[in-house]
Amino acid sequence: MTTRRDFSKTAIAATALSYGRILGANDKIRMGYIGLGNRGDQVHDAFLEHGDQVTAAVCDLREDYMDFAIKKSRATPKKYKEYKKLLDDKEIDAVVVATPDHWHALMFVDACRAGKDVYCEKPLSLTIWEGRRMVQVAGETKRVTQVGIHRRSVQSLRDAAEFVRNGGIGHVTVAKGYHVQNEWPNGIGNAPNAMPPNEAMWDAWLGPAPKVPYNLNRTFYNFRWFYDYSGGQITNFGVHYMDMIRMCLGKDAPKSVVAMGGKYAIKDNREIPDTCEVLWDYGDTLVVFTQYNANGAPTNARNSELEIRGTKGTMYLQSGRWEVVPEKTTEVLFGQRTPVDRGREKGYGPSKKPAMEPKTAGDGFAETYPHARNFLDCVKSRGKCNCDVLDGHLSTSACILGHIALRTKSYLEWDAKAEKITNNPAANKLLSYQYRAPYKLG
Repeated sequence: MTTRRDFSKTAIAATALSYGRILGANDKIRMGYIGLGNRGDQVHDAFLEHGDQVTAAVCDLREDYMDFAIKKSRATPKKYKEYKKLLDDKEIDAVVVATPDHWHALMFVDACRAGKDVYCEKPLSLTIWEGRRMVQVAGETKRVTQVGIHRRSVQSLRDAAEFVRNGGIGHVTVAKGYHVQNEWPNGIGNAPNAMPPNEAMWDAWLGPAPKVPYNLNRTFYNFRWFYDYSGGQITNFGVHYMDMIRMCLGKDAPKSVVAMGGKYAIKDNREIPDTCEVLWDYGDTLVVFTQYNANGAPTNARNSELEIRGTKGTMYLQSGRWEVVPEKTTEVLFGQRTPVDRGREKGYGPSKKPAMEPKTAGDGFAETYPHARNFLDCVKSRGKCNCDVLDGHLSTSACILGHIALRTKSYLEWDAKAEKITNNPAANKLLSYQYRAPYKLG
């Protein structure tokens, strides 16, 4: 007989999944995909690697994107032009949101309210206020969430972070991330404002963002060069680096941030800089993001995208691979020289004793499919994903603060608990923005 206790356990498990549907270990998770261009197509591919999920529905403003996704799928997904209709589909267990950044918060919150688990592409949000609301709603609705900062699920990089946190390279004083590519001289070009090919589609694409004339550069991949839809490369690439650095440091939020940069060389109609540097103070570690988009020369001796400098060694990371180069030391301390040792000093430099053993691990590209695998596993187990909405919010927020510092040309002090800038009231206005009517974040 079923006891009251057993019945209660079953009921609790049922409410944890979409519309009471209970997933067993062998059940297929029915996925809905919102946004299928570029990165959305790549994330779809990552989920297709796994046999315990099925593409049950697709949604995009473009028919050709949906048709392309359907051809890849093992089933025949439903097609939706409006994402809310997909969310109303009671057969959908979980959704992927891979739209432009300015749509993430609305779709994420609506999906949680509809009882769907959510995989949301990075960066999590356009503003810090949106990100905090997403964290709150995910908690209220008890949804499983994963933010598409996929390096969190690459085992070699998880090992790298653990190695640093455990003191493998000593105390980390500086951690740097680089986004380097030469876009000079034309960049994204100077597409003129024009009549939209489809006025209704353009209005729907803008969504909560301000109504502006149609410009080809504001659509597709290039939306990332405009502040109405993105934080630029500081949030686009920077959030990958910031998240990896946070994993290595074991820290949540910076104490302050400052940034400088501008459009120094490229004459296109972008709003984001072609050159900038952002510096965050994490208390006892300086974190730096460098964007050189008018020069493609190597970043450092290893030409890596990340370097983490400790007192015993430096870790260089490139995609899924990492290497540690030891510092070298003598045995005599500063200020303790004997007549025999005079002229010798404690310090790190060439031709000295290594402070640690060199180390190399990982290979190849940091793939997305392990991140998809982790999400699917957690949908079934109701466990915490490798990069849940809170972790995604903390990494995204730090990057958003960086681009606010750049736009306001100021040094910003940050109260992480209140999520407020304490020394610049005007800069706090950029922590949120007024949605275009009739859009509201629930």
